[in-house]
Amino acid sequence: MMGLRLVCFVVTVVMFLNHAGWLTIIPAVGAIALPYFAVVIANSRQPASASGFRPYEPSLPERYSPGASQGHSQGGGQSDSGK
Repeated sequence: MMGLRLVCFVVTVVMFLNHAGWLTIIPAVGAIALPYFAVVIANSRQPASASGFRPYEPSLPERYSPGASQGHSQGGGQSDSGK
């Protein structure tokens, strides 16, 4: 579609330089309107189905966390009797 816009733009310039008059407006409107319609058509399409594309998810090992394996969830080894 953008190739057609380029052709319209070049034809507009050539017609303008050759003093074609009001006929120059026809390809100029095409060169101006084609990007608008290209965006409208691109945005009107439905997104691809979710089953066709899955993003990459690496299978990495879990990170080492020293508190989880030693069982420090019971107060951290300090008592309140030292006050």
